[in-house]
Amino acid sequence: MNNGIWQVFRREAGALFGATAAYLFIGAFLAVSLFAFFWAEAFFARGIADLRPLFAWMPLLLIALVAAVTMRAWSEERRAGTMEVLLGTPVASPALVAGKFLAALALVATALVLTLPLPVTVAWLGPLDPGPVIGGYVATLALAAAYIAMGLFVSARTDNPMVALIATVLLTGGFYLVGSDWLTALFPASTAGVMRLIGTGARFEAISRGVLDLRDLYYYLSLTLTFLALNVLAIERLRWAGGDGSRKRATAWRAVTALIAANCLVANAWLQPLATARADLTAGHRYTLSTASRDQLAGLDGPLVIRGYFSGRTHPLLAPLVPQIRDLLDEYARAGGAEVSVDTVDPRTDARLARRIREDYGIEPVSLKTANRYESSVVSAYFHVLVRYGGEHVVLDYRDLVAIKGERGGDVRVTLRNPEYALTSAIRKVRRRARHNGNPFAGLNAPVTFHGYVSPAAGLPGPLAKLRGSLEDILADLRRRSDGRLRVSFDNPQAGDAALARRLRDEYGFRAMTTRANRDESFYFYMVLEQNGRTVTVDLPRDLDPDTLREAIESGIRRFDARQQRTIAVYRPPKGLRARLGTGGRTYRTLLQRLEQHATVARTDLRDGHVPTGTDLLLVLSPRGLDERQRFAIDQFLMTGGTVVVAGSRRPVLVSAEDGLSVQPGDTGLADWLGHNGVSIGDRFVLDPQSGSLTLPSRRNGEVSMQTMDYPLFVDVRGDGLADVPALGNLRQVTMAWSAPVQVATAKARGLSITPLVRSSPRAWTSSERALLPDYDTHPLLGFPQPQDRGRRTLGVMLQGRFTSAFDTPPGPGPDGDGAARATPLIDHSPDGTRLVVFGGSNFLTDSALDIMARSMETQYLQPVTMVQNLVEASLADPALIALRGRNRFSRLLRPMRDETRRMVEYGNYAAALAGLLLVLVAQRAAAWRRRRRLRRILTEEG
Repeated sequence: MNNGIWQVFRREAGALFGATAAYLFIGAFLAVSLFAFFWAEAFFARGIADLRPLFAWMPLLLIALVAAVTMRAWSEERRAGTMEVLLGTPVASPALVAGKFLAALALVATALVLTLPLPVTVAWLGPLDPGPVIGGYVATLALAAAYIAMGLFVSARTDNPMVALIATVLLTGGFYLVGSDWLTALFPASTAGVMRLIGTGARFEAISRGVLDLRDLYYYLSLTLTFLALNVLAIERLRWAGGDGSRKRATAWRAVTALIAANCLVANAWLQPLATARADLTAGHRYTLSTASRDQLAGLDGPLVIRGYFSGRTHPLLAPLVPQIRDLLDEYARAGGAEVSVDTVDPRTDARLARRIREDYGIEPVSLKTANRYESSVVSAYFHVLVRYGGEHVVLDYRDLVAIKGERGGDVRVTLRNPEYALTSAIRKVRRRARHNGNPFAGLNAPVTFHGYVSPAAGLPGPLAKLRGSLEDILADLRRRSDGRLRVSFDNPQAGDAALARRLRDEYGFRAMTTRANRDESFYFYMVLEQNGRTVTVDLPRDLDPDTLREAIESGIRRFDARQQRTIAVYRPPKGLRARLGTGGRTYRTLLQRLEQHATVARTDLRDGHVPTGTDLLLVLSPRGLDERQRFAIDQFLMTGGTVVVAGSRRPVLVSAEDGLSVQPGDTGLADWLGHNGVSIGDRFVLDPQSGSLTLPSRRNGEVSMQTMDYPLFVDVRGDGLADVPALGNLRQVTMAWSAPVQVATAKARGLSITPLVRSSPRAWTSSERALLPDYDTHPLLGFPQPQDRGRRTLGVMLQGRFTSAFDTPPGPGPDGDGAARATPLIDHSPDGTRLVVFGGSNFLTDSALDIMARSMETQYLQPVTMVQNLVEASLADPALIALRGRNRFSRLLRPMRDETRRMVEYGNYAAALAGLLLVLVAQRAAAWRRRRRLRRILTEEG
């Protein structure tokens, strides 16, 4: 900083910080900022640990602050007659402008520094992502610089400070409004896109996400340089008016100003296509294409088409999201190279295209309601993304791409949920489908060996002897198609000294089989696929059909390809019970829809004693009265090395419009089987003062209103309550609704690795009461009785290792046949590394519980579903999607707190802002006193 700029800066800063009005402006700025943060944006009701409520209002607050700071910068000089003195100094006009600019920027920066207690507070209340905070403050300083340059230019054009104030508000407000959503919604998509590039607010929102884009930063720099140049030109014109210049000098300054403005405009246009020059500061680089996405794009065997269908005139809340999706699609195109084709079209402009995508892909416009102060209407718009590969396709609509967040006053905020996760999941799905319909050996990176531990045909019952011949034909055909990637080995465990039979029993738990018609004749018919030490057991088809056997073998081969589609078998309560529950009962539609995004979900009731062929994971939801054959199916699936997830207890909670909340106790049928493995689920609910909220009717002064209150039966688990294991991914918080405690008897679970996945806080307790609604009249603190027996309760546990079967013999025949000649194999134990996951209930996964939590939080709440998805994908050896799913910003929730804590936090921030302002005032007064004392000493010495 040269001496002229420094002298002007000191003079202007002293005047600004010495004026009482400056502290009034800063105080008003801080008060309005904090009010908007805590009240207008309902920070505690949002429940998300971020600073978006602060930065959402910052462009508007800066307009008022900057206009007040800059209105006297030049106009007061002209009105008071000191302008001639300034122009008569040897300081050049650019130095005068720069000094005043830096002084005003220092004052605005001081006001921003006084807001720093807010991010500190939020970081204390929840897992704050520092990236958007840094981006927000950088965006605020950049925007303030542009506004200050505009304000100085306006102030230089008039000698009336009030005129300067009004004109600055109009100019800066005009730049903000140009890109605002309600204004761009009135124009076609192409025009609206250009308006957003011009609008300061749209650029501000892009940076405040935590992405420092060179295009956005240079835009603010270009505005600042252009208006500072215009300011210098205005000052130079005053010099010319005083006879201190010439026509030639005037022409030169006009040319320089025009050149600066033209270069700024051209540079903005040149930088616009450059989307890679940016820094993603968010945790996990949420707005940068991840390694998981790049891996899906690598090694494509054919063209991948990603096409966005967006209407030019769409809902005003969706319109700002379209450019963000386009930028993301461009990243996919760059990462995928020539194999990836990306474009966006508006089907409204082509009737034939609209008809074709409706017939081929089922894409139709969605009717969305919109309203303004003058009218209410319905907009029929496209907001879809098509992903097509190898003859397979997936369509994503606005429900897959956006998140809708309720705001105070009934307003809503619409943001992108996690579009990269949705797109990468869709790409993964179409690739798996395409490969699944082709050669099962296409994705193998090493040969697979088929081991047939089968007795000779002469020692097998008639149907099995025939099936053995079919098996040899199937394997011969598969070997021809495998291109050397399938090896076949047959061994007779009953040959020789039966050493092989003993090894099979020790390693796989395989035992000799018999038929019910002839228990004296034993035989073997087991099949195992093996690759590099990893084994997959092929189940003997129940119907002994060769086609079913081929399907089972091919399904087993595909399980060695990590990119292939997985199958999840889901047990739910019988249809009769679900029918009695009605529409408000225990449905799992949200969970199943999420699982179907990345796997094939097969419903099963297990009544035939078997898990569906090709199943990779068995999910047992709310088991009710399971019989022996159903337990046997679960047991033997676990013995084959399959992962079993059990979510159930004796006290499911039902939600209905008529009865409200009610407990329906009953026997799961799994208590003895779980007990065999050392696990028991309690018959009491866990309550925890660290809890979620429930919106309930409250009567006050004779009026009934809905009030959100702490609800101890919604156990809020976070921090050390969540196990630090890859299976939980980036999960930071989960609410467990109406859960029972899970206990593990280490003596029975000997040799197994025990990992408590989900645990309550140390202040939790259990209750056997059936009352689910709080009674604040009897128990004013939390609404429920609180015993002295407090402590951590485990709500979910994972056991891993080698399990033993709970059955000595297969169960009797099922209801669909006598099974006299059918052989039912029995496996004694599972392979090492087998997983069993048990949760103390499935209430937390029901649609009704998720809906209740979403209403209380005013946003879609899917953390329990995300936890199960993570467990499923970790069991299916697909950790990449776990990390990608963790990018969702709605997973960063505030920790539960009491009303007293909320008030303390809010009032503490007001106090901190006031204390900071007083500290600045004291520092300024001390500096002024030292300056006066120095001047007096100088005058005394000279005298």
